[in-house]
Amino acid sequence: MPKSKRDRPVTLSKTKKKGREHKETIVNSIRQAAEDYSSVYVFSFENMRNLKFKEFRDQLKSTSRFFLGSNKVMQISLGRSDSDEIRPDLHKISKVLHGNAGLCFTNLPKEEVERLFSEYKEYDFARTGSIATEKVELQEGPLEQFTHEMEPFLRKQGMPVRLNKGVVELVSDFLVCDEGKPLSPESARILRLLGIKMATFRLHLISRWSPGEFELYGPGPDDSGVESS
Repeated sequence: MPKSKRDRPVTLSKTKKKGREHKETIVNSIRQAAEDYSSVYVFSFENMRNLKFKEFRDQLKSTSRFFLGSNKVMQISLGRSDSDEIRPDLHKISKVLHGNAGLCFTNLPKEEVERLFSEYKEYDFARTGSIATEKVELQEGPLEQFTHEMEPFLRKQGMPVRLNKGVVELVSDFLVCDEGKPLSPESARILRLLGIKMATFRLHLISRWSPGEFELYGPGPDDSGVESS
């Protein structure tokens, strides 16, 4: 009987080769972007939402190109010191590429980039582990925003509820979350049901490079020894 495809061993060297080829493609793309665009920015992000970021990126696709992924690969692409940088002073960009960060290559004027990034924010529901931005407490009594079919689910989230003549009723006050405290999975689900958005997806500029210029907008995660020029 022929062996199932599932039973066939995966050649690790092929997997490694594909990974290496993928990294090489990224390196080459970043190096080409450094030639094609007039400036490059390092930006950080908080509460990343992939779909929202894609929409932001698509708005600028005619003038800009974004890279997110392995910081190490992006650093290697640009050069990590003045001896291996692909353009003068680009290694300074590498030095602030740490943590939740990405690259934006663009032909847009500096003032336009700064405006777009500073004004951008998208509100969304907070996820488990996020820090509550406010205290949310429900008072004892009917919860008319929920249908009777929701009562078992609400009880599973720890809410002291019951059905009273077909209406979901809270039998005592209930603290959903406390300001400054991490959200539990149950709290995150309840906030979503209540329509309360506590997460804000933001992008922050860290630094800018263009030929002959390097600028720091603020302290990055690890920018010791890096100065604006």
